Amino acid sequence: MSGRRVAVVVPVYGNEATLRPLAARLAAALEGRDWRLRLVVDASPDASLAVAREVAAGDPRVRVTALEVNVGQHRALATGLGAEDADAWVCLDADLQDPPEAVPLLLDRLALGDAGAVFAGRRGRYESPARRLTGGLHRRVAARLTGLPPDAGAFLAMGPVVRSAVVGLVLDGGAPSVVLAVGRVGVRTASVPVTRDRRPAGSSAWTARARLRQSARSLAWAVRVR
Repeated sequence: MSGRRVAVVVPVYGNEATLRPLAARLAAALEGRDWRLRLVVDASPDASLAVAREVAAGDPRVRVTALEVNVGQHRALATGLGAEDADAWVCLDADLQDPPEAVPLLLDRLALGDAGAVFAGRRGRYESPARRLTGGLHRRVAARLTGLPPDAGAFLAMGPVVRSAVVGLVLDGGAPSVVLAVGRVGVRTASVPVTRDRRPAGSSAWTARARLRQSARSLAWAVRVR
């Protein structure tokens, strides 16, 4: 087994149908590595917490953080990042649009040592045309403001320096997203192409209006701290 410790942090909201296959696919993808999975259940109104605890009861490598108040995807991620001691950390969505099989690609690229964070570059038609348009515009503007790869998203791997800075920036420094916090750290980043999958069950917890508000807050923050 590899001596490099890996912590995978997954924010959970409305994902009761995907947590079991997520854990199983991640275990298969990381076979031979020393890994832990932290499921951060963000006051989810469905049975996600019960399912997460069942998964953890069957595998000691899986741990659960239950948040009593909904804090949103990125604060949930930062909370999980701060709770796990490791050599490398991976942020991964729970809805299986981010394929767990791609996690080793990010870790192997991070292990080269020339980048403090490695993003899974978004590929594939996994979103509606309207969401691809607004999301693509947001990412291009954010890339120009931060120097991040234009296809960067919240599926990424990071090393200790970036992880420590991101936790502080999101939980205490007002950063609206883990992604923009990485851009603020000022380290070199990299991107590897990863094809996203369509969500097998459920739907996004965010409405179009909520996504637009989040994008506006994120870009305003990036402008202020530039």
